[in-house]
Amino acid sequence: MKITKRIKTWESLDAKKTYTLAEAVGLLRGFASSRFDESLEIAVKLGIDVTKADQNIRGMLSLPHGTGKKVRVAVITVDKADEAKKAGADVIGADELIEKIAGGFMDFDRVIATPDMMPKMSKVARVLGPKGLMPNPKLGTVTNNIADAVATAKAGQIEYRAEKKGIIHAGVGKMSFKNEQLVENAMALIDQLKKIKPSSSKGQYIMGISVSTTQGPGLRINI
Repeated sequence: MKITKRIKTWESLDAKKTYTLAEAVGLLRGFASSRFDESLEIAVKLGIDVTKADQNIRGMLSLPHGTGKKVRVAVITVDKADEAKKAGADVIGADELIEKIAGGFMDFDRVIATPDMMPKMSKVARVLGPKGLMPNPKLGTVTNNIADAVATAKAGQIEYRAEKKGIIHAGVGKMSFKNEQLVENAMALIDQLKKIKPSSSKGQYIMGISVSTTQGPGLRINI
């Protein structure tokens, strides 16, 4: 019965209307489930060609108010194990951890590795790569500064990556956040995408933006 009522409420929305980001967040709060803390999801359609190397947008961003998620961090290192432990890493290891991952262990959300371990990481590239977990120096996940990398991951850093059709999907906070916090988090991602617009991308760059809750309706944003 609850589901039926909710569907009717969704259908009462004007799917053709565009909203300001603040309006959309306020409306979506009324559709958020009371059973769990849903995320605010944003989708940004970019006018890019991801088959071109310089337009294959990908990066990391620390949100002003974090993500609201508990991030489990795995650190693959030999010499920086103590540093990783003090920084709050959840899983720490070297060759034995690589073997464990190759065997199916995936109890983590982010993988950080020191540069000296990267040649050995090829063994788990096919496991971590498709899940977006393979350490990458461009994302700051291959580093000798383990303490900062772990702290940043724990504080609420998101990864954004353009999919085949040039769409960026990301969670920018929990619906338990204040409206202003969700708006600021979403704007941080939008502003970041504007800053890194590829010079070879011609015409309209940001072609559309929509936001939704994890299980709620999507609302188009006036860009």
